[in-house]
Amino acid sequence: MAVYLLKWSFLLMTITMMVHTFVVFRGTIWLDRNEIIDTFPKLRCEKLREKFLSAEESKTPLNMKSFTDDLRVLMRCPHKPNITQRERYRVELRACCNATGSLFLTRENTFKGQRIKYETNRKISKLVDNTVFNMLPPSTPWKNGSRFSRCSVVGNSGILRNSSCGTEINSADIVFRYPDLEKRPKPLLDRVSAYSDAPLLLPAFAYTFCTDISFKVHKVLRMNRPHQKVVFFNPEYLLQLFQYWQRRGLQEIRLTSGLMLASVAIELCDEVQLYGFWPFETDLYGRPVTHHYYDDIGPSRRMHAMPKEFVQLLRMHSQGSIRLNLDRCQ
Repeated sequence: MAVYLLKWSFLLMTITMMVHTFVVFRGTIWLDRNEIIDTFPKLRCEKLREKFLSAEESKTPLNMKSFTDDLRVLMRCPHKPNITQRERYRVELRACCNATGSLFLTRENTFKGQRIKYETNRKISKLVDNTVFNMLPPSTPWKNGSRFSRCSVVGNSGILRNSSCGTEINSADIVFRYPDLEKRPKPLLDRVSAYSDAPLLLPAFAYTFCTDISFKVHKVLRMNRPHQKVVFFNPEYLLQLFQYWQRRGLQEIRLTSGLMLASVAIELCDEVQLYGFWPFETDLYGRPVTHHYYDDIGPSRRMHAMPKEFVQLLRMHSQGSIRLNLDRCQ
């Protein structure tokens, strides 16, 4: 009888333990399942950030399908600003190049009788006579140490078409654009009027042929749109900026205007958002896109290494220094 009771007691205890274990185990599965549902996208986003943060330009042909599939997911991930990394770039750029005081030529950083050396050929220079000096603004439009909250840098890629990003772009404190005044077909005054009273920044001293063109634009706008200022890139700033990116592994003959202005924005702005930066022939969904949103004339592959620049910007996006917008805006 005692043995019989002992067996039943053992059986009851075993059943009780099984039920208790089942309830606890079942509850644990239920909780873990919800956590998995909540954290899976987060984990995938983190893995993609890590993947693109360590990305380098491949010597083998790019698998665009796999690349754009990953990018499409990354663009849907919540952006994670990294203030530490952002400040590191800002400090480095200000130390090496100083867009705050040296982005363009002014009467503060240039004097009469000075010879301005060209950015791409240091053996050639232009004398700053009274005519040239009078073209220069008295100073930069911002004070030394000024910071802007949010800035948009707008590229020329065809992915801008039907992106619905106009309102978001224009809501920034400063919008940097770089229209091609030489290739676009509309008359000059029609083209620049689209940008209201925004100053026009020209590379007058990049190459010798740029000087006459820039001076003519300055003259035409001064006569017809005196409220719209024309300023000239400081070639010393552009040279230092080129060397900055070269030290970081970017090998090309000259930086694109897009990377130049993105660098300016990183130094001057707390939050930098890039639109229209896309060097490929198809978008994130495999649809053909034109090289520019206004034409399909490709870049000089000898001068620029746009895929390499894009990889650099993608790294910065992944680490939270800037934000790339490659899809439609909400």
